[in-house]
Amino acid sequence: MSIEAINEQLLRAIGVGVALLDMGDLRIRFFNDTFKEWFAEIELGQPLSELFPAIDMQVVKQALADTGRYNSEASFRLRRRTMTIALAVNRALDGAEPVAVVVCQNISRIKELESMIDSYSMMVERNTREIKREKEQVEKLLLNLMPRSVYEEYKTFGVVMPRIYDPVAVLCLDFSGFAQTVSEQDAGVIVSELNDIYTSFDRIGDQFGCERIKTVGDLYITVAGVPDPSEKPMQAVADAAVRFVRYLEQRNRSHPVDWKCRIGLASGSVIGSVVGVQKYIYDVFGPAVMDAMRLLQFAGPMEIVVADAFADKVGHEHLFELAGDASLASGEAVQLMRLVPDADATAQ
Repeated sequence: MSIEAINEQLLRAIGVGVALLDMGDLRIRFFNDTFKEWFAEIELGQPLSELFPAIDMQVVKQALADTGRYNSEASFRLRRRTMTIALAVNRALDGAEPVAVVVCQNISRIKELESMIDSYSMMVERNTREIKREKEQVEKLLLNLMPRSVYEEYKTFGVVMPRIYDPVAVLCLDFSGFAQTVSEQDAGVIVSELNDIYTSFDRIGDQFGCERIKTVGDLYITVAGVPDPSEKPMQAVADAAVRFVRYLEQRNRSHPVDWKCRIGLASGSVIGSVVGVQKYIYDVFGPAVMDAMRLLQFAGPMEIVVADAFADKVGHEHLFELAGDASLASGEAVQLMRLVPDADATAQ
């Protein structure tokens, strides 16, 4: 077997198509069996442009003249499938006569794999974006259920350890005549109104370092000193309460539904933790919460009621007036004090 025959078999075995071209007109003067398999109608003397009509032969000639080589990719129909090849044309000499050697490597499988990889990468990227978006939505939801520091603890350890917080100030608020308002208004109006009011309460509370714990119907509870310590928790909830009343007074002037809040303020210790297994909620409970709920019952429309000890600790930042006697949830007898919002000097 001649060297030429051996080379021919090697070229055929590795699926490489080889052809020789005349330099002048790029017509085929030799091709191997692989070329014959790809192009069944191929003939000697046939222009290369007929095999690869998408390739500009003037560009090929110019590249051969300038650098002696031309590289490209080309696709064509092979029976019922599309075949892609890497095409390399190099200038050479056949004795003293210049020729061009065409070497074609079947890269169809590589292209298919590249396409699969691109599709997979796009799918992974899309799924990553969706997972990130879902994660952000879950995080946003959990941050609506618990303070950020509590959420970070839950995310890191999977549990939230119950903690006693002291001193803490609690603000409990509800609305006078809420049952009647609900019966007189459309359900969508009530939900929209409460959403607007509670959102404003949250923003006001943030300004004074208060953390909204929960809302249950018309009950709104916010605290100062949980989970992050507060230097003046009682001052913070008092300032927030005054701003809540002022906000509602201003809002009632331009809205058809008239909202009259009642507020109770108390201080003491509370326990804070995540409650529930399937439905998580961060809650606080303890003497301060029960006292604030108790004092709330003695408040009239647009009134803020505290115990005398609370008023004494707030100091001269707010003006208080006597509002009678009562007993706290523990049974302790206290003197009720009514905070006078119009006399406040801290939140003009």
